[in-house]
Amino acid sequence: MANPKKRKTHSKSRMGRSHLALKKVGLIKCPKCGEMIKPHTACQFCGTYKGVEVIKTKSKTINKK
Repeated sequence: MANPKKRKTHSKSRMGRSHLALKKVGLIKCPKCGEMIKPHTACQFCGTYKGVEVIKTKSKTINKK
């Protein structure tokens, strides 16, 4: 098994981890209720996806913002 000849410096270790940072989650407004949701997913608040109800929600409260 290969072993490194020299110890990696602190900055080189950090540079190697540069692509591991978390990225922002892109959010969009639900066209029906106006809540912020992830794109291409059903809305957890009103239960719709592309204008069609796909999830039954417990309470039917629509907040117009």
